[in-house]
Amino acid sequence: MRHPSKRHRLWAFALLVLALTGCAGVEVEDYAGSEPRLDIAEYFEGETRAWGMVQDYSGEVQRRFTVDISGTVEGDTLTLDEHFTYANGDTDRRVWTFERVDEHRWIGQASDVEGKVEAKQYGHVFHMNYPLEVAVGGRNLTFTMDDWMYLQPDGKLINRTRMSKLGVTLGEVTLTFDKSP
Repeated sequence: MRHPSKRHRLWAFALLVLALTGCAGVEVEDYAGSEPRLDIAEYFEGETRAWGMVQDYSGEVQRRFTVDISGTVEGDTLTLDEHFTYANGDTDRRVWTFERVDEHRWIGQASDVEGKVEAKQYGHVFHMNYPLEVAVGGRNLTFTMDDWMYLQPDGKLINRTRMSKLGVTLGEVTLTFDKSP
């Protein structure tokens, strides 16, 4: 009788891990009853400041930044005009436009995001998943951004975003938002 080769065992193990990770995970709907309730239009209307960092796959901080955000609400449309200032002096700008679909769902888009993004908010949590083109080492790479925001009881908003390519996490972005004047 022939025994499975080391290569076959490795492939079987990889498929098992892939199958198990495909079944796992938290859904934004799991937070439906949590408090305080987050509504992104209410939270971001007006001026907001955030502080953040980008870490690579090993956890090493690659960039630190602040973001000044002007949020306007007109009917069911939320516009976020984001101005980034990086620790090295670089600047950037992104403008998000979100259309409210219902109490829990939004459709968003930004100039550097491919296509329209479905976002959901339940309880104290907001979640969206989208492709974003990022300059890395002199070339542009498209990452999948798995973006989660969590409203804290004191009004601070914590944002954790996983950056992945082909299902492998290559970095994380962490931000803290503050509405204080």
